This record gives sequence, C-alpha cells and structure tokens, in this order.
Amino acid sequence: MAHVLIVDDSPTEVHVLKTMLEKNGYQASFATDGEDGVAKAHSEKPDVILMDIVMPGLNGFQATRQLSKDPDTASIPVIIVSTKDQETDKMWGLRQGAKEYITKPVTEKELVSKIKTVLGG
Repeated sequence: MAHVLIVDDSPTEVHVLKTMLEKNGYQASFATDGEDGVAKAHSEKPDVILMDIVMPGLNGFQATRQLSKDPDTASIPVIIVSTKDQETDKMWGLRQGAKEYITKPVTEKELVSKIKTVLGG
C-alpha cells in the first residue's frame, strides 16, 4: 500500500483528497503547510507527496524545490495540486521539481492516474 503525504492548508481539501486516496487503497497522512510538509517528508518517507501551492509560510513551490534538491527526499515524487491553472504556474511547478501538476477541483480518476504514473505503474 503506497503512502501519500497531502500538504495543504485547507482542512476541506485534505478531507476530500484523503477520502479519495483511502477509497483507492492508499495510506494517507497530511501536513498543513510547507514547513510541516518538508519535515514530514523527511520523517515519514512517503511514496508520493500531493503539494498545494498557496499556503502560509513556505509555499508549495518553495517546499517542492527544497524536497527535490535534498538528496534525502529527492526520490519522492511531488504532484502539485492547486487552483493555480495558468500554464506559467504549471511550468514553474515542474521546474521546481514536481513530476505532475493537477488543477483543483481534483477528480478521483485523474488523481489515481497521476499517482500511478509517478509510481511507475
């Protein structure tokens, strides 16, 4: 069972994503901001990280960049999940080290598909 870390400051969004993941057989944990997300990535070593962009403190772009540059967490694929739907946002997210980019609202089918893609399935 793959472990997915959700990094999002919206309790509603965390609940929606967690429900979709658990329904599809994934184990889910969450962090409420970028700093917490980076810390949990180090301590929990999840298989995949779902990263929001707009958060207080360390934003999703900054957290993704930190994770992708750290040898300890660089192998963990990050999927950005954000309301920011501009092509420039997507390109910037991928340049920070994200493997995929999903625009909210997320569909269960797209979420599971992207997770399988980054896990090599």
